[in-house]
Amino acid sequence: GTELTLELPDSAQRCFHQELESGIKFTLDYQVISGGHYDVDCYVEDPNGKTIYQETKKQYDSFSHHTEVKGVYTFCFGNEFSTFSHKIVYFDFQVGDEPPILPDMNNRVTALTQMESACVTIHEMLNAVIDSQTHYRLREAQDRSRAEELNGRVSYWSVGETLILFVVSIGQVMLLKSFFTEKRPSSGGAGT
Repeated sequence: GTELTLELPDSAQRCFHQELESGIKFTLDYQVISGGHYDVDCYVEDPNGKTIYQETKKQYDSFSHHTEVKGVYTFCFGNEFSTFSHKIVYFDFQVGDEPPILPDMNNRVTALTQMESACVTIHEMLNAVIDSQTHYRLREAQDRSRAEELNGRVSYWSVGETLILFVVSIGQVMLLKSFFTEKRPSSGGAGT
């Protein structure tokens, strides 16, 4: 399987190619970690150029498919709809079914022993834990990105408020000063 985090600049598209045999299952999971509205376009094409999956402006999704023809499969992530948002996308591309954890497990006639059944159950639970940990790790990265973005906005707003307060304070001081400034009468009248 391939697990990658890729940068997707604004108005850009990144494609990946994988040669696969026919009759093989593959799964594509992806999630936008940061940037814009956390959405991305994604499509998958078979070797004949036929689109077998297409979604626009998705935050995350999972797609599974059994290959019908042998050849190079293409999957692309697009950010063309965004003119200024830089995105970071995580994806996991898994090919084929997981090999059995016990030897000759697929062509056994007898039932599994209690120990073997326990091993299979623990293995499945560990796989579920790995999936959950990956999901939580991505959510944490997404939330951290949002928090940093919000922190930046709050900082700029605070600097702006400080400058406005400074200007208003100087304006008030100048205004009050003008009230208490003694206005001298103009000299020019002749006294008798």
